[in-house]
Amino acid sequence: MKKYFFILAITTVLGFTQKQNRRLPTELDITSFTSEYLNTSYKHAQIEQLLFVSVKHQRMYLIRYGHIVSEYDISTSKYGVGNKMYSQKTPTGVHWIKKKMGRRTPVNGILKGGAYTGEIADMEYLPVSTDRDLVTTRVLWLEGMEWGVNHGGNKDSYNRKIYIHGTHEEGLIGTPASHGCIRMRNHDVTELYDLVEKGLYVLILNV
Repeated sequence: MKKYFFILAITTVLGFTQKQNRRLPTELDITSFTSEYLNTSYKHAQIEQLLFVSVKHQRMYLIRYGHIVSEYDISTSKYGVGNKMYSQKTPTGVHWIKKKMGRRTPVNGILKGGAYTGEIADMEYLPVSTDRDLVTTRVLWLEGMEWGVNHGGNKDSYNRKIYIHGTHEEGLIGTPASHGCIRMRNHDVTELYDLVEKGLYVLILNV
């Protein structure tokens, strides 16, 4: 309950709510928010580097030592946020990168089970759904760090195979369109893959 009221208060102050003028938050907004959230909810952890996923803004930010290193348009689930198995929703809370896969996969190459199939995806650059959920180019496999929230039982992000990955539906990037994972443009996920290491914290919130 304490965490809920904290998020409600700080998102209102920083302009994350729809009542504001819909501007994108500034670097100071993002870094202050994530720092306060983690300091309030995870005082035991010294988190100086992380990926922050803003579901409402469909943006992801790589933060290092109080500064945004890079930021990307993304797509989270078209079914909204949720942590239960088989929900096809994007899980929230603190995660970390458990595995990196696809290092030698060509751009737009299709991966299954983290392995390159030898196929190149037919790309869709218009904002339409192809009714396929291809994983392309690179994969960052996430594991939840909060027992009962996104780790363990029927709310386990790792067992749900929640990835950050490339997609052939690049025309839908910037809108909720996935089946639970966090989609990126293929050149963007290639860049991010090279910038991050296993063990990096990933904070996903519906703000």
